[in-house]
Amino acid sequence: MKNAEFHLALPCEDLEKTKDFYINKLDAELGRSTDNWLDVNLCGNQITFTKTGDFSFDFKNYRLNNQILPSFHFGVIIDVETWGKLYSRLFSMDLEVTTEVTFFENKVGEHLSFFVKDPNGYMVEFKSFKDHREIFNI
Repeated sequence: MKNAEFHLALPCEDLEKTKDFYINKLDAELGRSTDNWLDVNLCGNQITFTKTGDFSFDFKNYRLNNQILPSFHFGVIIDVETWGKLYSRLFSMDLEVTTEVTFFENKVGEHLSFFVKDPNGYMVEFKSFKDHREIFNI
């Protein structure tokens, strides 16, 4: 898995202030966004901020479409062949791997995703975009 972009998802209290900081102050690029989350392209890496209001580590999940996702997670974006092999290998090891899901099907940013829990309880996400050029597209 050499040369993979990094993905980090973090909760945030105020999306507008977060957007202003990353886009206007750090000169990062805005990617896809909704009223509840936004993607930032920070040096070629994807940071997703999810609106939670006041938060603590007690808020373990958020909803994206019909899926419940872990609020605190990180991951990498890899090609579909690597994604499939890794998913199959980890799933066969009887690890806590979430079921494969496709986000934004038939839309900009369509990607496969799965999560696996590490020994510390952290959730690691592996993504594979249908069109790699759409990682940050709106």
